Amino acid sequence: MWGGRFAEGPAAVMREINASIPFDKRLWQQDVAASKAHVAMLGATGIVSTDDATTISAGLDAVATDYGATGVADDLSLEDIHMQTEARLAEKIGPVAGRLHTARSRNDQVATDFRLWVRDAIDQVDVALGAFQDALIERADEHADSVMPGFTHLQSAQPVTLGHHLMAYHEMIARDRSRFADARVRMNQCPLGSAALAGTGFPIDRDMTSAALGFDAPTRNSLDAVSDRDFALDYLMAATQVALHLSRLAEEFILWASQPFGFVSLSDQWSTGSSIMPQKRNPDAAELVRGHSGRIAGCMTALVMTMKGLPLAYSKDMQDDKPPVFEAHDLLGLSIAAMTGMVASATFCTQRMRAAAELGFATATDLADWLVRVGDIPFREAHHITGRAVKLAEEQGVALDRLSLGDLQAIDSRIDARVYGVLGVDASVAARASFGGTAPERVRAAIAVARTARQEESR
Repeated sequence: MWGGRFAEGPAAVMREINASIPFDKRLWQQDVAASKAHVAMLGATGIVSTDDATTISAGLDAVATDYGATGVADDLSLEDIHMQTEARLAEKIGPVAGRLHTARSRNDQVATDFRLWVRDAIDQVDVALGAFQDALIERADEHADSVMPGFTHLQSAQPVTLGHHLMAYHEMIARDRSRFADARVRMNQCPLGSAALAGTGFPIDRDMTSAALGFDAPTRNSLDAVSDRDFALDYLMAATQVALHLSRLAEEFILWASQPFGFVSLSDQWSTGSSIMPQKRNPDAAELVRGHSGRIAGCMTALVMTMKGLPLAYSKDMQDDKPPVFEAHDLLGLSIAAMTGMVASATFCTQRMRAAAELGFATATDLADWLVRVGDIPFREAHHITGRAVKLAEEQGVALDRLSLGDLQAIDSRIDARVYGVLGVDASVAARASFGGTAPERVRAAIAVARTARQEESR
């Protein structure tokens, strides 16, 4: 490829460190597609003859057929997928294959191929996240009025519904999908035609190649186009955010599946056993999702560090841009699929959840709010009164709604029998009917909106 400048070949270690074909062979479909768009433009503009363009395009189809059937060989002497494709093309059609690289460089070629791959990856992730949302919506609808404890600091705080809890993750995933959508819009410009760094002297038509590859427009600056990897970082940052959200739900499933909680039983499909303890039922899938989040965040950090301080334009460091993106994408796909399966198949132990919600004085805020509404007591004073009631209930070992009216009136004479209407967990969740609240009617309204949005996406 570049032997005319050198008297000797590369050292064996140099050949190995320099080659990217073991990992960038994943770009073969994008490389063939971009090459076909490029040669079609070369033929249309008269830079190469129509006959040569037709021959090259047919040869590229033949190479793609070979790749699809037998894969891409790890030939280190050909360095990367671009040279591999050109070499295979030459085997198919002879010396005319050498015209394909007219008016382009591997710099704009890889920038284009990688953008195409990341764009496809975003589309795949979006579909998977939509399916995860569907699973959350279905289970939330099933449990729109199933009471469970809501936690802050992992301490029982106020009763909520399981449906409300699951829909919280639906909201997180909606934001994740919006981040990927934003990244896709931002990256959808075509670098092809930027050549090595300065553009080309050939009368190319960059709008033609851009449109052929589904981009919105060509990139506006050739230096930036060949050295930009913001699109890959955008992908990794969005992927990291998804992984963090999945890890949070995975952690909750791990806690909930433990015997002290007993809130959920994961299906056999998403559990493992122990080689020595027959009674064990381990939430390994959830633990692996939790672990994958660290690896995905590590991939993001790796590329950030690779790009830090690189001068314009292309540097060989950037060859290391693809492994972290490929690794993160694979891990993310597994994590989304695993969490979707776990949510869809989990058995939620609603009676255990309800019993836990009735413990820990989770309706204390309801008592304070009642004192404010009915007794016209300032909230800070109501808070103090409620604290005394909680202390008494704790001493007696009962829930707040099991305190006698006499006990409550001994704390504050303004309390009357109407207070028992707010001290149960069902009354507590029903009262939280503000927009975005946990009341079953609000949860079902949120589910209806989410379902409508999903239906509109499929149109």
